[in-house]
Parts: sequence; structure tokens; C-alpha cells
Amino acid sequence: AFFMNISQIMEKMIAFSNGNLHDMNHLMCVWTYAKTIGELEGLDRKTQETLEIAAITHDIACPLCREKYGNTNGKRQEEEGGPLVRSFLADAGLSAEQVDRVAYLVSHHHTYTDIDGIDYQILIEADYIVNASESGYSPENRKNFLEEHMKTESGKRLLRSTFCMET
Repeated sequence: AFFMNISQIMEKMIAFSNGNLHDMNHLMCVWTYAKTIGELEGLDRKTQETLEIAAITHDIACPLCREKYGNTNGKRQEEEGGPLVRSFLADAGLSAEQVDRVAYLVSHHHTYTDIDGIDYQILIEADYIVNASESGYSPENRKNFLEEHMKTESGKRLLRSTFCMET
């Protein structure tokens, strides 16, 4: 059976981004932070792979949301993302369980409550770090996120290092 590796999924997602450099750079950055945090936290191979696929595809709904709603509101991304990622990964050779988990993560990546797994936690952390950088979040916002939502030690260290925050 054919199995698409992470690089092949990345290549497919870049093509799916249809020349939108912001979207491509964002997914590359989120993937890099997620991969780094996952590896530093010692995730098992399957959880790490699921996390990385979710990081690559987490904003798959952005092009549709821009066209359909005129913005990329997080809740709309969550609503539209699940079905899109299921279709996107249909030929990737992943197990149904793995596709289900990726779809779940993509459908919840802007929801900071009821986080039910280390892959979910790390995706939230990685996406936040990149969004904070891209959108110029205030020091108060970053400090609040660190205190209220960051759970992994690696994610905390990376957030602090990225923004030269005091420990």
C-alpha cells in the first residue's frame, strides 16, 4: 500500500496553497515549531507523525474561508477544516484512525479548552508562537498565553526564547 511521507504531504499542501506565500510560510513555521516541540517532548513516532501532518494541514480551510466569508476567522476554519483535510488526506495511505485524529486537530486548533492529547496541546502552542510573531501580539498577550495555555516545557522555552521573555 502506498504511504505518503511528511515531505510528500508538505509538497501537496504547498501546491494546495496555490501560490499564497503567507499561507505557505505560516504552515512551514507552524510545522517547524510543532516538530521541534514534539521531538523535544519525546513523542512516540505515530503521535509525532500525526502532529506534523496536523501542523502542515491545520489552516487548510483558509483559502475557502477567504472566498466564502471574506476572512479567516478561527471558528470558521474549524468548521470547514475537517471535511477538507479528510478529502486532502484520502489518498495519503494513512489509517482511518490517523485521518480522524488529524481532522479532529484541524477542527479544533483555535479551541483552547478541553485539550485531549499532547498532539493537540503542541499544535496549539506552535500555532500560537507563529501567530504571535506574524501578528505582533503584545507582551501582555504572550505572557497571558504562557501562563494560561502553555503546558509543555519545550513550548514554554521556545515562546520565551522567540520573544526574549524573562523566565
